[in-house]
Amino acid sequence: MENIDSNITSEEELVGIDEVQKFLNRSRASVYRYTNTDLRNLNPSFNPRKLNPEFRTDQKDALKFHPNEVARFAKDILRIKEVTVEVFNTPSSAAQNILAQILDELKSIRLLLEKE
Repeated sequence: MENIDSNITSEEELVGIDEVQKFLNRSRASVYRYTNTDLRNLNPSFNPRKLNPEFRTDQKDALKFHPNEVARFAKDILRIKEVTVEVFNTPSSAAQNILAQILDELKSIRLLLEKE
């Protein structure tokens, strides 16, 4: 448990409880105990002694964590000596491809409008 290697697919991608459980090599119950949650407050303020999830809009939303927060918690609180978060770019998904095509189309429309 000296080194944590997490394969995060994108810098902006958040990870769920299952991934955190693997990264920290802890049980699901332990991860929930570490997590900064409050039944009366959907988004409690940052607690440096806890694992802080990302902002949620509904109590039913799944807990998601930023990879840097998981690494901070592992290093500072669990005292894991070496913490490595590796960020990899994933191949474009279908949705990303469509958004790129829409962006290209909007750019060409803008160019046409600017010419007139």
